[in-house]
Amino acid sequence: MNVYIIKAGFKSPLSAIYETALVWFRRDLRNFDHAALHAALSTAKNVYCLFVFDTDILDALSERQDRRIDFILESVNELHQALELEGGGLGIVLGSARSEVVRIAVTVCADVVYAASDYEPFTIDRDKAVASSLQGYGKKLILLKDQVIFEKHEILTDGGMPYRVFSYYKKAWLKKLEGCSVESYPVENLSGRMMKPEFGIRPELKDLGFYPSKNGNDAIPPGMKGGKVLLDRFCDRIGQYHLLRDQPAYDGVSYLSAHLRFGTVSIRQLVRLCQDMKTDGAMAFLSELIWRDFFFMILAQFPFVASQSFRPDCRNLNWSNSVGFFERWKYGNTGYPIVDAGMRQLNETGYMHNRLRMITASFLCKDLHVDWRWGEAYFAARLLDFDLSANNGGWQWSASTGTDAQPYFRIFNPVIQSKKFDSKGHFIRTYVPELLRCPDAYIHAPWTMPLSVQRSVGIVLGRDYSLPVVDHAKERLVSLDMYKNAAGVGQ
Repeated sequence: MNVYIIKAGFKSPLSAIYETALVWFRRDLRNFDHAALHAALSTAKNVYCLFVFDTDILDALSERQDRRIDFILESVNELHQALELEGGGLGIVLGSARSEVVRIAVTVCADVVYAASDYEPFTIDRDKAVASSLQGYGKKLILLKDQVIFEKHEILTDGGMPYRVFSYYKKAWLKKLEGCSVESYPVENLSGRMMKPEFGIRPELKDLGFYPSKNGNDAIPPGMKGGKVLLDRFCDRIGQYHLLRDQPAYDGVSYLSAHLRFGTVSIRQLVRLCQDMKTDGAMAFLSELIWRDFFFMILAQFPFVASQSFRPDCRNLNWSNSVGFFERWKYGNTGYPIVDAGMRQLNETGYMHNRLRMITASFLCKDLHVDWRWGEAYFAARLLDFDLSANNGGWQWSASTGTDAQPYFRIFNPVIQSKKFDSKGHFIRTYVPELLRCPDAYIHAPWTMPLSVQRSVGIVLGRDYSLPVVDHAKERLVSLDMYKNAAGVGQ
């Protein structure tokens, strides 16, 4: 049941030591700077490429319209065409990856299967099962680091323990980066070893059991081409990233999170970009990439966080868990414009600005007193860029239950957040059109608008737009007591 893990990877062509290799593409849907593909082309005479639409994952999805499936299918088809131009192609199969990878490896007589390491509990268990089955046929699975810069055991304290505080982790991460190469894994000069797959299908969404998703987000185009378009645009404004990244009404962020999630861009190329530019904006963006590695590390080192709070004293929080409040939150009908705008952006586009993720998460947990796991699951079902480690880390940070989380007594005031990060209400008016004619003076707290003003602009609260579902000031005190009681503070 051995899973062979290569940490350093291959940086130059090697003499072929295998007759045939199979590259199992997962969340690395590109044909450049690709650790597994480079390793296969460097060590085998013949290389086949495989992608599995894993029914163990697809069957668990509750809805048959899912933006992620659209994105993956388009990205996979683009990858196939790119590999075809290099003399190969991508064999696509539908079934359980636990059995299909082994079946295809046996079919093409592969000696070895190369793939990128993954760090989620489900994928770790799956990879162990695949490795065990391959071993029964005298074959092996080799995993290579690709989606992170440093894996779970590479950044540790002097005592050999995982970091729990991000600032210390970041300092160690940056120090280690100084002596680490983030050069790309070239595949361009080795493509002559690629084989055309004689297996697989060219599926459409209906073949996968899905239908085109509603309200697709044209702002995040799929595939390597889509990733390149967004990266090129971001390069023009990365210098302002640190100034605009928290303003949802402006193009201040990269919009690359989905492309990082599915590997249509390379984490190494983004780090190299930051190293080359060295501006304040680039360094701020690099810090966000380090947060990504940090959350991957936390999930890998402490897999229990996938289902429970990292902090033991937060595992008995007395959540109210009002289904009615949760429904109001889900569909952006809380009466707090910045919260509603964020939730509606998520529902309409499959994307939510990072600042809004923090605001809406804080509101659910600390104003409505709903268990963070409810919100985490809703984001998981709706986000195009859903990544278990980042989603879990972000929710536990907002709920003050995670490692290096926001202290429980720091509770976002949605009105103050709204004034600070959407001062003119441009973002609010985009996603809450009921407030389009709301005067600036009331856009952040429309319930303060006098009835005479409401009538004059045609916005009657409680009729045209929701009254606040709760009083933030009161619920803040309830939250403080809830966390204190869970931790035994003052007892």
